[in-house]
Parts: sequence; structure tokens; C-alpha cells
Amino acid sequence: MIRVAVRAALIVMFALAAVPVFAQTPGVDENDCKPSPLLTRMTGCGVWECEKKEFDASDLVISKSGEPKSLEGEIDRTKLICAATTSHLQIVRNAEAALRKAGYTIIYSGKHDNSDFPVVTGQKGAQWISVQADQWNEFPVYQQTGVLVKAMEQEMTASAQAMSDAIAKSGKLDVYGITFATGQAAITPQSDQVLSDVFAMLTANADWKLRIEGHTDNVGDKAANLTLSSARAAAVAAWLTGKGIDGGRLSVAGLGDTQPVAPNTTEDGRAKNRRVVLVKQ
Repeated sequence: MIRVAVRAALIVMFALAAVPVFAQTPGVDENDCKPSPLLTRMTGCGVWECEKKEFDASDLVISKSGEPKSLEGEIDRTKLICAATTSHLQIVRNAEAALRKAGYTIIYSGKHDNSDFPVVTGQKGAQWISVQADQWNEFPVYQQTGVLVKAMEQEMTASAQAMSDAIAKSGKLDVYGITFATGQAAITPQSDQVLSDVFAMLTANADWKLRIEGHTDNVGDKAANLTLSSARAAAVAAWLTGKGIDGGRLSVAGLGDTQPVAPNTTEDGRAKNRRVVLVKQ
């Protein structure tokens, strides 16, 4: 009997050791993480993971249809794990009430992507916050994602000569740094340096003709992506002709998500797929 009791006690000890401390103790956080300043956490929940990016992309449910869309800007992402007695609906309803009280417009509240777990997304100006519930073993968890939508600050530039060399060698060039307003064909001011390099390259190679291709990731409707990518390619051509490049040297094509250069399963991959390509004719 003693051996059985000891064995049972050991099993209980190991089982308890496998349970995260922060799942049992309210307010205990892991990995040097702190709660996000954007939204206070649920009572009894500890921060599991955290991530901040000056500029990145994140998929949020930002439409009444419940379909995720990619937003770009400053990212504040926090994952929290809660006591087993906390319900998923309790988490999301609390988040929704807090967002409304803070002046956010609730864009979506419900389930999405055939998921059994609820999500709520709110917007106040350029700031978006989404709270999505999930499950880890017997513990309810949730991810809070904040995106402050803004254009990327262009820090890397490609010289006109480097562009010329790349196109002369391979006949085409994937150009990054030409950015657009989210979901639109309006070119951001941060794109001027890269576009100026393209202009200088065309000026230095006066006999070149280029096809300007717009490419997107696979988020959203395919037909809409084709339309958007075509409009963005046309916007680049209009910028160049506005600076004096003969429009007869340029043609445009919108290819949407038909020619990815990276998997669309990750945010980094989708960012690589959103690009302008210059093809020598």
C-alpha cells in the first residue's frame, strides 16, 4: 500500500510540474513579457509570449464577412494563457466591452475560418486590435494583436546601376520598397527613393522598354487581387511618365497572386510576394 501511495504521489507531482505556473497564478508572466498597454488582460491570465515589430504584416479579421486580411504597420502581439475556469466567450466578451469603452468601433465579433473559437476586432483610427481565443491542453488561451497601420519607413535603397546590372543579367528584377496604401493603388511617399532609382535606370538606358508587373499575396479575393495589382503597376508607370519617361517605353500587367516567390503560409512569405517586377522587353 505504501508503494502504491508513493507511486500515486509521484504521478501527481510530475503532472503538476508539467502544468505552466502562469496558468495557475494570476498575473505571473513568462519570457520577460509584460501585458500590452493597448488592452488590460483578463484576471487569472498570464502572458505566455510577446512580440513587438516596428513594421510588419499581420492577418486580422477586419471585415464583417469574417475573412482575414493583411494589415501592415507597427505590431504588438501578446499571447496569454488563463485559468481553466475561464471560458473563451468570457475572454472575447470582456475584450469587446473594453474596446467599446475605449472608443473603438467593433468591426467583427464572432467565429471565423471554420473555427470553434471566437474573435473580436476593433478599430480606432489607424489602430486595430484583435483578440482571438483558442485552447492549449485544458487551458483557454488568447492572442491579442495590435496593428498601428502606417507606411514602412524606407531604409534600404537599390542604386540605379545595381538595377541596370540585374536586369541586363537576368532580364527582370523584383523591386521591393515601392509601397502602397493598404488595399489601394496609392503610392506612399516612402517609395520616392526607389522610384527615383528606377527613373535614373530608365534614363541611363534610353533604348530599354519595360513591362511593370504588380504582384500580391493570396489574401483576399483572386479577382480583386488581379485588379489591385494591375492598378498598382499602372500607378508606378504613371509616376515614371510624370517625371518625363516616354509612356511608349512602358507597359503594365497585374498578375495578382499567380506568381508567388515564397510560401503564402507565413507573414514573411506574403510580404515577399507583394512586389513590383520590372521585365525588359
